[in-house]
Parts: sequence; C-alpha cells; structure tokens
Amino acid sequence: MLPNQRWQISPASPEISILSQVTGFSPLVAQIFINRGFSTPETANLFVNPESMILPPPGAEFKDLEIALSLLMEAIKNQEKIAICGDYDADGMTSTALLIRALRVMGGEVNYIIPDRGKDGYGINERIVKQMAEDGVALIITVDNGISAFEPIKLASELGLDVIITDHHDLPEELPPANAILNPKLLDESSLYYGLAGVGVAYILALSLAEELGIDNLSEQLLELFTLGTIADLAPLVGINRYLLKKGLRLLSKSEITGIQALMQVAGVSEEQIKLQSDDIGFKLGPRINAIGRIDNPQIVIELLTTDDQGLALERAMQCEQANSRRQELCKEIEEQAIALIEEKEESNLVPKHFLDWQKARVLVIGNKGWHHGVIGIVASRLVDRYGVPVFICTTEDDGKIRGSARGIKEYNVFEGLTYCHELLGKFGGHKMAGGFSLNIDKLEEFQNRLSEFSCQSLTPDLLKPLIEIDVIAKLSEITSNLYQEIDSLYPWGIENKEPIFLSENVRIKEQKIVGKNHIKFTLEQNRTEIQGIAWRWGEYLPVPSLVDLAYKLKENTFNGQTTLELEIVGIKQPENLTENLAEITTENQSNSIKKASFTYNKRHYYCSLWESLNELRIKNDQGKILAVKRGERIGLLGLTRENSQQVDVTKPPYNSLIKMAKQALNL
Repeated sequence: MLPNQRWQISPASPEISILSQVTGFSPLVAQIFINRGFSTPETANLFVNPESMILPPPGAEFKDLEIALSLLMEAIKNQEKIAICGDYDADGMTSTALLIRALRVMGGEVNYIIPDRGKDGYGINERIVKQMAEDGVALIITVDNGISAFEPIKLASELGLDVIITDHHDLPEELPPANAILNPKLLDESSLYYGLAGVGVAYILALSLAEELGIDNLSEQLLELFTLGTIADLAPLVGINRYLLKKGLRLLSKSEITGIQALMQVAGVSEEQIKLQSDDIGFKLGPRINAIGRIDNPQIVIELLTTDDQGLALERAMQCEQANSRRQELCKEIEEQAIALIEEKEESNLVPKHFLDWQKARVLVIGNKGWHHGVIGIVASRLVDRYGVPVFICTTEDDGKIRGSARGIKEYNVFEGLTYCHELLGKFGGHKMAGGFSLNIDKLEEFQNRLSEFSCQSLTPDLLKPLIEIDVIAKLSEITSNLYQEIDSLYPWGIENKEPIFLSENVRIKEQKIVGKNHIKFTLEQNRTEIQGIAWRWGEYLPVPSLVDLAYKLKENTFNGQTTLELEIVGIKQPENLTENLAEITTENQSNSIKKASFTYNKRHYYCSLWESLNELRIKNDQGKILAVKRGERIGLLGLTRENSQQVDVTKPPYNSLIKMAKQALNL
C-alpha cells in the first residue's frame, strides 16, 4: 500500500505571470509568494528582504512598556532583588537566560525560578510567589507565562511585590492585576509585533532597557538568544520575527555566546557554515534544549546560556546531548508501543480497545501507565502525522491522576475540544493545534465519549488522512540550481512560512532501494530529466509502483565535496490517469518457456507470467508480492518470496478475478 494521504493543491493564480515579470522570480516562486499572501511586487520584495522593513517603535505598540522600564530602572538603581519566573520549554528557558544576561550587565541583582514540570505544572503559582516574597524579592518578571495567572499575581500584589508580565499566550477573560503587561495578543493582529514568542517579548523589554541606560554592547547576544528561542518555539516567521531572524541566523553561525558555541559543537553544527539554517536550530539545537525541560532540570539550560566559562558550558551542553538521546529513546519506545496498540490491537493498561477505533470516533484517545509525560506530546504529533487524526495521549501521575497532551489537524480546534469536556477536567489549556489536560482516571471513559461527540461534529471521515499541502505543480526539468537559489531566499521556514512543496506528475521510478535506517533512495525520470530522491522512513512501502505522482521538498545534498539537488519526498500517489480496470494489455514475445504480460485491475498494475516448463502462473502486484498457482490446483502461494509465502485459496476473491485477468492478458 502507498501512504494514505490527502493532497491539497493550491490553485494557480492569474497574477503569477505579472508578479514573475516584475520581481524577476520564476513563475513557480511567484505562485509560492501568492500562496503566502504576498501577491504584489512590494510585499513579495519585502518578504525576501525583511531587513528593509520599517518597524514602529516598541513603545508605540506596547502601552505598558514605559511602566515596565521605570520599574526595572528603579529596582536596578536601588539594588532591589529581581526574580524571573520562566518556563521549562525552549521559549521559556531562552527568555529567562536572555533577561538574566541583560539585567546582570545592567547592574541588576537578578535570580530566577522555573516551575517544576511534575510538581508545579505550567507557569507561576502561589507557592512560587510566597517563596519569592520570603526571599525578599521586590520585582517579579514572568517570561512566557503569567497572562492567565490571576490569583498568583493578585497574591504578589497583596504581598507588596511589583510584577511585570511578559507573555505571548492567548488572553483570558480577566487580565491579572500586574503593574505592567507586555503581550503581543493585546495588539491589533495587523501589528508587525503580533507574532512574537515569549523570548521575543523578553527581547523587546531588554533591548528597550539597554537603550534607556545607554548600553550598546548587548544587542547581538540578545538577538542570538531571540533567534534560538523563536525558531525552537515554532513561532510564526513573519513580521518582526522574520525581520530579526535574518540577521540573527547570521550571528548564530559565529556565535559569541559560550554556551551556544558548546551546544553547536556537541550537536555537530559547524561554525564555519556560511549560513546557519533554521533547520539546524529546529532539528539540532532546539531539541537539545527542549529535552532538558522535558526530562531533566531546566537549570542546566539556564547555566548553559548564561555562563562564560567554557568548561561549564561544555559540561552543560553534554548534559543536553545526553537528555536528548534519552528523549529520542523514550519517544521511539512510546511511539512503537502506541502503533502496536492501534494496529495490532494490543491491550493497554490504561485505555480500553474501543478507544482506538479512531475512524469511528474521529479522534484517537490513547495512553498507557508509565509513559513519560515529558515526551508524550512529541509522540502525539507523530501519530497525527501517521494517521491524520486528532490525538489525545495520556499517562498517569504518581497520584494516580491522568495527565495528557493533545495535537490536532488543520480542520480541528484542540482547545475547543478540551473546552467541550471542561467539566470532566482538572486543568486544561492550549490553542487550536495543541493542548494539555489532566483528569481523574474514573472520568476517562466519559472524556473519550465527549471528545468523540465533539469530533464527529467537527470532522467528516474524508478529513481523517495526513494532509499534504502542495504549493505548485512543476516539471522535473524546472528543478534547477537557479530555482533552488530563489527558494532559498525565502528561508527561514516555519509557521506561516512553511517550506514549499512541489508536485510532479507521471514520474518514472528507474531505481529504488533501501538505504540507512529504512529509507528509500530513488532514481527518478520525467521526459529524459533524471534526478535523485529520498523518502525518509518509508521502507514499508517498497517497492513503489514504476509510474507515480510525487510531492516533495527541494534539498541540496553534499557528498564527497559535490553538491547536487535532491527531492525529499513527502507524498506519493498513482497517477489519476491510470486506466480503469482492464486497460492496455501488452503481451511480450518471450522464449517458448515463459510468456509475460501486464494488466491493470481496480486501479492497480500487475505483471503476470506463465512458466510453461513448471506449468505455473505467477502474478506480481505493484508492491512486489507474488501469487503463484499451478494449473488445475486450488491452493496457491502468496508472498514476497516462496520461502516466506502463505497458502491461499485461489478460487476465492480477489485471487480468482486476478487469475482471470492474467489469462486474458496472456491470451490463454
């Protein structure tokens, strides 16, 4: 079987030709501009050259910025204790490190606290506030949290502590009583600052304070941490994020921060690269930071990003490396167990089997006691990619309660789904594509029923397939180094600027083989244009039919000092124009002992041969399986090899129909 996907192809725009002529970009890239919402030459050129963007001053956007700066300058002047309350993900930890670095240079007496993932959960709480008050803290700054913490912030105010909230999460019905709130969600959606992550808000605060105090040697280090946190947090790469990231990525490739140098060293990211790509952060640096917050102590990352000691930095970077390896092992283990539960109907120690009938429920609720709560969100994302269904994955805590993570699909709202079940839940939160929740174990059955009720209202069965969003149809002859250079000018890739996906139709597969850990390497050809392709972790689909439509990303592959273009295949289908049922039947003149032919049946292609010396008919499908049956016998063999085959009754469907079609093709 080929991947069970649904493809969404962007319609060709009538504006392509004009946009291509005016901007000088190829029609293929002009279509990508239009798909991203940049349909005029002005907006397209601004997207390619974001550093020419004119930004309004932060103070004109964030109304409480002046108050926040006054509080900080007063605390620094009077040497009052400042405490940062961060978060245990990459955004929260880079935000915390950014403000620590900035405030220490400015002379502030600053410390920090990160909530414990297991004991505290997300964000500032009353325990933390009381601890800060006991420690003599005068000013609290929250980073990447706090906007929904009404009671803890109220308590801080009652205890005489000033509070600055820097956050980027959605706004609650009632804002907490902080002295100052900096949150881009308070701005108009058209604001260039609207897409800032938590680290972006911390960056604006720190840079504005540095300008007020006349300190000009901080901006590059702060921008490096902004870049690291923004990409690792999957923030939208438009507006001010894109403006700053273009420069930030160049700085990171030759970072002056000791901890980033050490992290790049253990992650195998070369400082000699001309340009550090966002993929290096998203797939190499970011996961190593996030792994600490998932399964270890966030203090490791804070020390990594704030120390100037090379020995300590390398030690902390190695701890990040070890945590990431452990995180990978846990994810692989849990993912394999989850797939076995779903596909092999194995027994879970937490959820009943009927929960796993996701086609009927239109949502997958899955879980097991003992799964690590720090990584189940990653596994949920992988299951969404595999099955194309919203996934709510859960495990148990030490107190016996259930804790879970949720990931959605394009047409589904995870937060609304959780809200639909709110009376069953202890804590819950999130947004359209992801969320977290907790509940008592005796509420699990009702929770699944309610989620299914919501999902059946939200989704039709045809949407329950992994979605491939295709930007533009291209011929292989159009895949050139010039096109790659044009595409490369649109980086960095991320939310709201996804890496473009191309579609090429009626591509012939000349060669295909397994390489590495179950990947397929292809040699592809279309109208005499030949190119290499790779499909990661697709070994289960080998062999692929010889004529296919391909969806792919464009990559450079450097091997033995030579750089070539390669297709990273993300989708594959048989062409729509394959003939229905029995179509063109070709009989080849072979030797007297073997007759060969081919035929198409039920949209699948088959090869058949009659081995007269053996009195045996063989039929091979497009996946490489062979049905072999001797003349006059009722039982045949089916499998990839004769040694590993199984016996089948060829008088029953579908084998009897295939044999009939093969006989017609062979003129028997």
